[in-house]
Amino acid sequence: MLFSSIVFLFRFLPAALLLYFISPKKLKNLTLLVCSLVFYSWGEVKYLWIMAAVILINYICGLLIGRSGGKARKLYLAVAIAGSLSMLLYFKYAGFFAENANRLFGTGISVAAAATLPLGISFYTFQSMSYSIDVYRRTVQHESNIVNFGAYVAMFPQLIAGPIVRYTDVSARLRRPEGRVTLQRFDEGASLFVFGLAKKVLLADGVNMLWTDIVGAYSGGKLVTEGVGIANASAPLAWLGVVAYALYIYNDFSGYSLMAIGLGKILGFDFPSNFDQPYMSRSITEFWRRWHITLSSWFREYVYQPLGGNRKGLPRQIVNLAIVWLLTGFWHGAGWNFLIWGLYYFLFLSAEKLFLSKALDKGRVWPRIYTLAVVCVGWAIFAAGDPGVGLGALFRALFAPGGGTGALYFARNYAGILAVAAFFSCGVPAMLYDKVKHRAWVRAGMTAALLIICVSYMVAGGYKPFLYFNF
Repeated sequence: MLFSSIVFLFRFLPAALLLYFISPKKLKNLTLLVCSLVFYSWGEVKYLWIMAAVILINYICGLLIGRSGGKARKLYLAVAIAGSLSMLLYFKYAGFFAENANRLFGTGISVAAAATLPLGISFYTFQSMSYSIDVYRRTVQHESNIVNFGAYVAMFPQLIAGPIVRYTDVSARLRRPEGRVTLQRFDEGASLFVFGLAKKVLLADGVNMLWTDIVGAYSGGKLVTEGVGIANASAPLAWLGVVAYALYIYNDFSGYSLMAIGLGKILGFDFPSNFDQPYMSRSITEFWRRWHITLSSWFREYVYQPLGGNRKGLPRQIVNLAIVWLLTGFWHGAGWNFLIWGLYYFLFLSAEKLFLSKALDKGRVWPRIYTLAVVCVGWAIFAAGDPGVGLGALFRALFAPGGGTGALYFARNYAGILAVAAFFSCGVPAMLYDKVKHRAWVRAGMTAALLIICVSYMVAGGYKPFLYFNF
């Protein structure tokens, strides 16, 4: 079920909020859990057991870790991590490993049903694992109430595509329902949700039309609407498409995150921010402090620092970076382009740590140009695994031009939406909103107008899934 759908906005959400608000304090978490399970089951009921298994594994292991001492705690932590990762590895990566083993060794390994990726598995697996690790580290008290823990993992605002919420972010309000829901939080959350909806419906879906005009539209891996084709695109058109893709993925994912944060506030929870105007960065290091913040924080907290971080000398730090970025790339998808994408960013981050950061600190304009150029090429690698693209074909179109369909027609048709999407990807709109958000009538008017426009587009536009549902 999409946040940007009529079914969610006018059926599920009103019913879920009504039940949640009228529930007695002691039953609010149970109501939230049931509503979240219904939300997930709406389109993925056959995989509901996977999420339930991950919840049970980490809940039971969390109890055992919290109540045990000595080596037993390490054993229970290992069981929690192995149990959680086994689900993720099989359903997300087994097909990739089997396919490559068959190519390399001529084997006939078959992985039935693993090709269909359970919705949100990467997010709720990492979230559950962070809880078990934090209980082991004694940075959070183990949760003895399975309803509370289930509500934490399955909470529908952030279940499908994040942000990745740590148990410490929500545990206090999960355990104390009193005063959780307030009119102020509802007001702020509703505004954030509608602004996120507008980023998705009005901006992301708009610029994505240019990208699909080039590569075509696919559903279930099958071509639905034919595009120009990467092989037939000129270099200017290919670059225009990559810029559109960059604006699309930012507005799509940041829009979803904003909606999730807004829904969390309505329910009485404060989720961490996931984006901070990343396209305004002056380096790749800064970009990854601003993009998908909760994922970067997760890898830093649970992989990079346990490996030694930057505490064991520069050579070891570079090795740790390589491990983190190969895992980051692979987390995004079971494909060679994602591994290349992770390695690509590792190279630039390493270069900045070794020698480039000093020059970037001295520059004024060129660091932003450098960052945007690197990021756009990175998105080309990222998109290369999509149907109708291909890494070789896209990079030939970008860097070895040989004629093809020109960009003028598409630039003229999409100039408006590209300009608006670019404008809302910088810091100016946020600054302007900060100046008027304290005026309730202005904020209410903006929210109502945006909601009406978004619903109109949703009715006319049909089904457009969020990109990060694929990860």
